[in-house]
Amino acid sequence: MYSLLLAIIYVAFVSLGLPDSLVGAGWPVMQRDLGVPVAYAGIITMIIAAGTIVSSLASERLTRRLGAGVVTALSVGLTAAALIGFSLSGSFWVLCLWAVPYGLGAGAVDAALNNYVALHYAARHMSWLHGCWGLGASISPFVMSHAITSGAGWPSAYLTIGLAQVVLTAVLLVSLPLWGRVNPVGARHTTTTDDDDERAREQPGHVPLVRALRIPGVRLVLVAFFAYCALESTSILWASTFLVTARDVAPATAAAFASLFLLGITAGRFLTGFVADRIGDRWLIRGGFATVGAAVVMLLVPLESDVLALAGLVVAGLGCAPVYPAIIHSTPVNFGRSSSQAIIGIQMAAAYTGSTLAPPAFGALSAWTGLWVLPLFLAVLAALGLVMSERLNRLVARRALAGEPVTA
Repeated sequence: MYSLLLAIIYVAFVSLGLPDSLVGAGWPVMQRDLGVPVAYAGIITMIIAAGTIVSSLASERLTRRLGAGVVTALSVGLTAAALIGFSLSGSFWVLCLWAVPYGLGAGAVDAALNNYVALHYAARHMSWLHGCWGLGASISPFVMSHAITSGAGWPSAYLTIGLAQVVLTAVLLVSLPLWGRVNPVGARHTTTTDDDDERAREQPGHVPLVRALRIPGVRLVLVAFFAYCALESTSILWASTFLVTARDVAPATAAAFASLFLLGITAGRFLTGFVADRIGDRWLIRGGFATVGAAVVMLLVPLESDVLALAGLVVAGLGCAPVYPAIIHSTPVNFGRSSSQAIIGIQMAAAYTGSTLAPPAFGALSAWTGLWVLPLFLAVLAALGLVMSERLNRLVARRALAGEPVTA
């Protein structure tokens, strides 16, 4: 049961990544066919982001009422319907309508799946599962490219991914009996104590947003998660432009190394999985932010050769790799099993907020200062994430020594 459900969850994480890069990959053709300005892509992505934030915040109530398996299946089904709707859309405003279920499905499944894995599986699986997300996000641009070059058009790519999501929905529905049979303690190798499990039994039911925010340390982890996701999304969007504008790197070379940032994240998560259980979540977060700091220094060194700066971008991707899964996986330990779903839902909302707001914020800043400021912007975010996570570690340690409960 353990292995079969785990295999299904791995496939689900690949599926999570599939829709994430479709809009960006297909937009140059989509905006031409739809007759709208290039900038309208921002409207689509903002609607999707708003939906993910709303559904992330609602995920705790939904998951407690329906169960993680049902929420995952329904969310993937909602995303599948939205993707098929995209494939049938002949106007921009119809795309905007379908973007609503697109975002709602993505946020709920992300929070539900991440919490389920954090509760039931070891840290290595969290790293590998998020590597699978990167694999899915890397596959869909090739699907879009093939659809365009074959003459089928961009709707074909959305239809293909949508039908794949339909198949996954059917698999998830069939697997529902498995979701309650995984041992939530024995299958997971973490420092969760018997006291944590006892507190979870003593505090059943819905954890309201206000109560979750009052739990000591929650605001710290939200800021850390916001900072990390802001760092990642800003790097993805602006790294290539920085290399071309600030370092005079050839556009083709800059594009290749900007893609290596994403490949570094994906490869880093697969590699991290082999040592995650031995190193532990705290050191993975600490080492990840520190590695990003080293990468920033590599980007800042004013050498005539661009080799160090290009390598710095790859190192930044490797540094980013363990942070997201480790923050998620440590949530039940830091805040208790009974509150983890609520807090992970809020963390997802913070993640999407950071990913949505930071890239345009840097764009506005760079218009005033110049793109050379990108490494400093990333350094501030990395330092903020590291400081907040270290403050959380000290708070958790003091609470453990004092024997205080992990929930408010």
